Amino acid sequence: MAPIMVEQRPSTGQLERLGVADWPIWCCEASAFDQTYERREVCYLLEGRAVITPADGGAPIEIGAGDLVLLPAGSSCRWEVLQPLRKHYRLG
Repeated sequence: MAPIMVEQRPSTGQLERLGVADWPIWCCEASAFDQTYERREVCYLLEGRAVITPADGGAPIEIGAGDLVLLPAGSSCRWEVLQPLRKHYRLG
C-alpha cells in the first residue's frame, strides 16, 4: 500500500498547475472518524489541524493549514480533527 504523502507549503505555482482553486471545498468540525479511500484523494488544507493515523499501523501524521495531502486509493485511516478543517479536494 502506498503511504499517505504530505507536502508542507507547496508553491503557489504548484497549486496553480494542479488547479486547486477550482476544486470543491469540504469542511468538518472537530471530530474523529474512520475513512477508507476507494479512489485517490488529493487535498489542500485551507484551515484547521488534524492527525491522520493509517489503519495499517503506520505512524500518525499531523497535518494543518497550508499542507497538500495525498491519500492513496485503497488506504484506510482514522482522522482526528483537532481544529475545524476547511480544505479543497480532488478525487481520482
